[in-house]
Amino acid sequence: MGSAPLTPVADALAAILGSARRPEAVETVPLRGAAGRTLAQDLAALRTQPPCDVSAMDGYAVRAADLATLPAVLAVLGESAAGRAFPGHVGPGQAARIFTGAPVPPGADAVVLQENTEGGTVGGETGTVRVLGAEPLGRHIRRAGQDFREGEVLLRAGKRLGAADVALAAAMNHAALPVFRRPRVAVLATGDELVQPGGAPGPGQIVASNSFAVMALAEAAGAEAIDLGIAPDDMGALAGALARARDGGADLLVTLGGASVGDHDLVQRALVAEGMELGFWRIAMRPGKPLMHGHLGPIQVLGLPGNPVSAIVCGMLFVAPLVRALAGDRHAGDDPTEAAVLAEPMGANDGRQDYVRSRILPSPDGVARVAAGSRQDSSLLKALSDADCLIVRPPNAPPAPAGTPCRIIRLAALGA
Repeated sequence: MGSAPLTPVADALAAILGSARRPEAVETVPLRGAAGRTLAQDLAALRTQPPCDVSAMDGYAVRAADLATLPAVLAVLGESAAGRAFPGHVGPGQAARIFTGAPVPPGADAVVLQENTEGGTVGGETGTVRVLGAEPLGRHIRRAGQDFREGEVLLRAGKRLGAADVALAAAMNHAALPVFRRPRVAVLATGDELVQPGGAPGPGQIVASNSFAVMALAEAAGAEAIDLGIAPDDMGALAGALARARDGGADLLVTLGGASVGDHDLVQRALVAEGMELGFWRIAMRPGKPLMHGHLGPIQVLGLPGNPVSAIVCGMLFVAPLVRALAGDRHAGDDPTEAAVLAEPMGANDGRQDYVRSRILPSPDGVARVAAGSRQDSSLLKALSDADCLIVRPPNAPPAPAGTPCRIIRLAALGA
């Protein structure tokens, strides 16, 4: 198995996302819990927004024809405020005091800004106002239906809902939304060398950290994370953990470490013994070469490397998009990279796609300038925490001087 060709990153991601089953279970959640969920059905507006013509400014609702000669003195009949419409009609030579968001009274076809008037009324009293500046027909009026109209489909199935989408659904008069069930992601750390945070590591042991990052990435992508804890390098213990993943209804099992074929790397062996169909193992990337993908019955399996940075980068590039696909997000496979330029020269790359921990520097022209960190070892968590992006170096990229265009992935955009 070790001599098999490495799977290119793009092919690995395509295979992982291509094997994701479309979600079937739908649940209705209140608006308060809808952010980050994926819409299961098209959503149409239950009302028109705004429901009538409303003022965009504070001032006076007038007839534009009355402003042909300035200054113009108009009789003020009353006022219109948000939630309290003026009940009358604005006729020739008349006006109504109006406030932002208030319905425009019948007969009025323009709004004069308050600062373009003298005199006027306070508290809805009648009187007169002297208009000093002309306003064209329709000025400062938001027309009925300017935002959307009843029956218009505004949110489509497969959209991952953000804050603005939830606000739009609320304005459409939906109190609850149909969304796909959250995928269940079981995360299993493996290795005799691991102890839980807060424990007392023995000689040669380290504190487990990868599982917390992967669970955070999965939850940020829309999953319900199941912590399977730490399994030692023992076939019986691994079989027990896999049974817990099945019993927990996992849609995806993520293992951390032990996926290679060394004497102490038992994860792949245990999964195959339980019936896993191996899709691929080892990909042409750095960090993260020993990544495994397969199926254990209906459960998708991703075996991530044990080194912390390798596990987290693979979590960003593969676990998060797979979770979004399992949640029904139609944009799960979108390219997360953006254009940037190198602030410093970089050497030639080998046959693996490189994800280089980097910092974004101030730029006078708005194009991100990026500088690679000096320490790229896949065990160094502090170097990853200090980075704010990854420079993506294609396989066999030639040496690149400063100023060379490149592609980057912002870590914040992936929840890292």
